[in-house]
Amino acid sequence: MEKNIDRTGLLGEKKLYIFDMDGTIYLGGNPFPFAIDFIHHLRREGKRVLFFTNNASHDPVFYMEKLTRLGFAPSEEEILTSGNVTAAFLTRKRAGKKVCLLGTPELWDQFHGAGVPMVTNRDGSATGEKADIVVTSFDTTLTYEKLTVACDFIRYGAEYLCTHPDFNCPTETGFIPDSGAIAACVTASTGVSPVYFGKPYKETVEMIEEITGLDRSEMCIFGDRLYTDIATGKRHGMLSALVLTGETKEADVEAADDADKPDLLFDSLAEVEICMFGGK
Repeated sequence: MEKNIDRTGLLGEKKLYIFDMDGTIYLGGNPFPFAIDFIHHLRREGKRVLFFTNNASHDPVFYMEKLTRLGFAPSEEEILTSGNVTAAFLTRKRAGKKVCLLGTPELWDQFHGAGVPMVTNRDGSATGEKADIVVTSFDTTLTYEKLTVACDFIRYGAEYLCTHPDFNCPTETGFIPDSGAIAACVTASTGVSPVYFGKPYKETVEMIEEITGLDRSEMCIFGDRLYTDIATGKRHGMLSALVLTGETKEADVEAADDADKPDLLFDSLAEVEICMFGGK
């Protein structure tokens, strides 16, 4: 697949540019300077920006502080996570249902703050109440006790949901197990597969449309993963652009089925800026 080419000028026609975070605009605590430049350039040209991460281990307040510290100058309405999407589903489609969460204290606070009834405490311990739903996520505070409690509730009939399907989270030193890896462990133990949220699922696209007031055809999504970022675009009518600064390598793109390949492929967002704006 040829890189760096937008033969029809589709990028410049879009109104909203959605950015994955880890592996796309930064790695861990290290921003890509070219990503900062490109996003500032988009805003100067009157384009809208949305930062969307599947990483639900932190809440939007964390990402607001982090993106500000790294130089991206975000506004609150420019940040969305798979935790937001999952919490919205629970409050709108499962109102009143009691939830066991296998996730970080930040995600617990996010659910609790949205009014979701919780049967696990902030530290993951059980309250003694029965769960209607189990939600697992990227849990950097994972313990064997939390894993056992979640599996037990699922075995006894609780509905199983997962915030996002990512298997690995990229960091400055390599990959660490993410939400999809934890979900695979739960499924191996219980025999039950979850319903996933985040990218590439329709609930995420619908929420972005609702929040922005734009149609998905007016959007472009940038990311470093074929099975989340790019699949969001391919499945739901968004222009998709893959950058090779994170999980996916060019060989992975070549090996993918045509239906799973990005519309556009770039080494980094630096090349996207050149493609869109040249020397401006």
